[in-house]
Amino acid sequence: MAQDLVAEIEELHGLLRSREGGRGDLETVLKKRRRQLPRRIYRQGLKLAAALPLLAHPKLQMTVDQAPLRKAAKEVRGHLKNINVADRRRGRVLDVLGSMGFAVLAVAVLLITVLRLRGFV
Repeated sequence: MAQDLVAEIEELHGLLRSREGGRGDLETVLKKRRRQLPRRIYRQGLKLAAALPLLAHPKLQMTVDQAPLRKAAKEVRGHLKNINVADRRRGRVLDVLGSMGFAVLAVAVLLITVLRLRGFV
């Protein structure tokens, strides 16, 4: 039963790496992607990462309550499955294009204002 939970946590680690990116163990990936994840999902992921070494040890796995860990794993998996990587990428591109467009517009307005104050327009 504990081996199923370990496999589930490892599956979440792979899913997190594929959806959010990052290298290393589960805790490292979570800490690097802390700002992209909701606070609740981040905390649930840290619980899972803290329980992983205990679940790998035969005697210590008996001390771990597995029901909350399964609930946390289900919640994290639900969030990670709902992430649309293509939509995030498209959003980043649109953010960059929007900020560039605003910068060009601001420079054009500033240029016209300076030209008008100098009397050229």
